[in-house]
Amino acid sequence: MIKNHHLAQAISDASWGNFTRMLEYKSKWYGRDLIKIDRYYPSSKSCSVCHLINNDLKLSNREWTCSECGEEHDRDINAAKNILVQGLNIMENRLGTSPN
Repeated sequence: MIKNHHLAQAISDASWGNFTRMLEYKSKWYGRDLIKIDRYYPSSKSCSVCHLINNDLKLSNREWTCSECGEEHDRDINAAKNILVQGLNIMENRLGTSPN
C-alpha cells in the first residue's frame, strides 16, 4: 500500500503515530519519561560541534563536512548526537537542573 502515492503518506503517518503511542504506553508502564523533540528540528543538517545549520544538504548526502569548523559527519550519527542533546536540553528545562 505504500507504493500507492495517494495512501502512502497517511499509512506512514499512522504507523509513526502507533509507534509513538506504544512508546508512550511502555514509558508509563516502566515509570520512564518519553521526551519528544520538535518534528522539524534539523537534526541531520546541524553540526553537532559548532551547531551551524547546513541548509544545502540533500537527503542523498550521507556524509558531509561542516564549512564552519571542518568537522566531518556521518549524517545518521550526527543526527543521533543532536537528538540526544536536544532531548537532554528539554529534560533539563523541565526539571530545572542538569540531568548529569
